[in-house]
Amino acid sequence: MNLRQFSSILLLFAGVLLFTSCDSDNNTVTPASYPTKAFVNKNTLIKSINGVQVYNGGYGSASAMQGGYFYIMTDRGPNIDGNSDEKIFSNPEFTPQIGKFKLDGDSLKLVNIIEMKNSAGQKITGLPNPAGMGGNTGETPLDINGSVLNFDQNGLDPEGLVAMQDGTFWISDEYGPHIVHLNSDGKEIERINAFNTSRKIPAVFGKRRANRGMEGLTITPNGKYLVGMMQSPLYNPDKSIKKSSKICRLLFFDIATGESKEYLYIIDNTDMANSDIVAITDNTFLVLERDGNMPGKDASCSKLLYKIDITGATDVTSNLETGRMINGKTLEQCTPEEIQAAGIKAVSKELAFDIMSISGYPHDKPEGLIIINSNLIAIVNDDDFGIGGENTYKQKIAPFLNNTVDKNIMYFVKPLKPLK
Repeated sequence: MNLRQFSSILLLFAGVLLFTSCDSDNNTVTPASYPTKAFVNKNTLIKSINGVQVYNGGYGSASAMQGGYFYIMTDRGPNIDGNSDEKIFSNPEFTPQIGKFKLDGDSLKLVNIIEMKNSAGQKITGLPNPAGMGGNTGETPLDINGSVLNFDQNGLDPEGLVAMQDGTFWISDEYGPHIVHLNSDGKEIERINAFNTSRKIPAVFGKRRANRGMEGLTITPNGKYLVGMMQSPLYNPDKSIKKSSKICRLLFFDIATGESKEYLYIIDNTDMANSDIVAITDNTFLVLERDGNMPGKDASCSKLLYKIDITGATDVTSNLETGRMINGKTLEQCTPEEIQAAGIKAVSKELAFDIMSISGYPHDKPEGLIIINSNLIAIVNDDDFGIGGENTYKQKIAPFLNNTVDKNIMYFVKPLKPLK
């Protein structure tokens, strides 16, 4: 063996070997190539409203990793709640987008932006769809002057992201919910929903609660299924279940055949919601379940990662618009005990990591999740473009960020035990 060959072997060995060191609370892990946290380097001022700064920003609704790059997605754009079901958009022309980032020290540096486009290659917006195309969210879009905005038949409120090895993306959203396949430039290849596409998901998903649609999306390692997680219980049969139901649906969509399977996931309580899902194996997944409370402002905060397993869980798929029923009640109307008594088994769940165990964790909305390896997880937050409020735009301040505007930060943490 000559010196050059020996050096090559050493370099290969160094590239494979992963060194880790843990802090005193054993919650964060620092491999040689990863910091404990990294700031997302994209925060450009795009609007000022009476002194309130709107930033882009907004990268954190979902995340994925492929080919050494981090892909972090925005949602539909900066907006706040108005009266009733009104949404006030400061930048209605905003195009939902995926940022491609490269980790450099403790920064995620922007490489390029992939804007979402319709099948004709035209940029879309994040405005709601008209009736019949996902528009039964009941949301009325307004500009900051109170004028009603046009609907966008191709509009998306993207929340789930899968980055494929071929450079394409699958995303899920909160309107349809739609599952959309995009090419590497963000152009729509296919759109799947419950009502007006050639390939459909079960009709019951059309009953999603407004702004609580298909919040997470992943793909099984065998490449067979897209797996979508609903953020909250469906309004099934109607919104009367809002304060009582803990039953969320998990969709398995066979990419080749278009067939679907459904499983049930039980949230901890009615204040919790699901923000992301990522596959560990073909049967096990990591789920981010959280409340909406802000650390340093609200009395308590719960933001948890659960490892779930579908092994032995019951497929509840049905052709009924209400989905499978139990004694004349929808699954969402039933308690977990009623579901169990009917012989339906929900997916199992066990705690994998408590996000609030990160010292000084400052964010209300951790929403993006990446499994880097069995001992390392990346978590990124949605900063809401730095704004909040109801009817009136206000700056979104994070008390534990020294009372400054919330921003996108990715945290690298070690699960309580290896994921597999």
